[in-house]
Amino acid sequence: MAKEFAGKRVIVMGGSRGIGRAIALGFAAGGASVSICARGTGPLEATRLEIETLGVGAHSASVDLADADAIEAYVPEAVKALGGLDVLVNNASGFGHSDDEEGWAASLNVDMMAVVRGSHAAIPHMKPGSSIVNVSSISALRASSRSAPYGAIKAAVMHYTASQAKMLSQKGIRVNGVAPGSIEFPGGTWEDRRTSNPELYRSTLASIPFGRMGKPEEVAQVVLFLASDKASWVTAQTVVVDGGQLVGP
Repeated sequence: MAKEFAGKRVIVMGGSRGIGRAIALGFAAGGASVSICARGTGPLEATRLEIETLGVGAHSASVDLADADAIEAYVPEAVKALGGLDVLVNNASGFGHSDDEEGWAASLNVDMMAVVRGSHAAIPHMKPGSSIVNVSSISALRASSRSAPYGAIKAAVMHYTASQAKMLSQKGIRVNGVAPGSIEFPGGTWEDRRTSNPELYRSTLASIPFGRMGKPEEVAQVVLFLASDKASWVTAQTVVVDGGQLVGP
């Protein structure tokens, strides 16, 4: 049986852990060659090896996604290693939560500008039929007293996703997004909050109708769909993947 992404070339920005790792491995399992980048070299190399064991091309690079020059250098390097580019996934986050200069800078520089810069670097290498998927958050869709910068910038990512789709339609490139709810994985925010802030963890868990946190693979499957030929007539959309968290129990 042919693999859905056989022969495709994929870049996952922020692809070493959690949702990004699940996305990268999902594409690799589907037959795509995959390049990932992130700052931390340990998880990055571990995920690259996991991709490699699936029998596809694997490339990785340590990149600070708040650094415009680093992104500009990485994307052509990844395209060369993969032999082209069919899918770009913009997944990184600076997790800027505090309503101060530092919080806003973290969210703006990574959550927003890495999407812009990564896309600008990738688009010249993409042909008709290619696609971009941007990872936003359900935080974009509701007010927050805990993470105003994060939510506001993720809302900007959703708006930019639709604008990108409109701008790139004449090039035959589709652009979509996903907005995950609370996703738990080893080393992630919610695993930490289970012990560091159990009250917040419990209240968040209680807000999800299914009574559990989401899994990275559940977000990855939607990303894979949006990047696939099955979604050939889907563009300018951001799909919420939250187990009903927004609507509540």
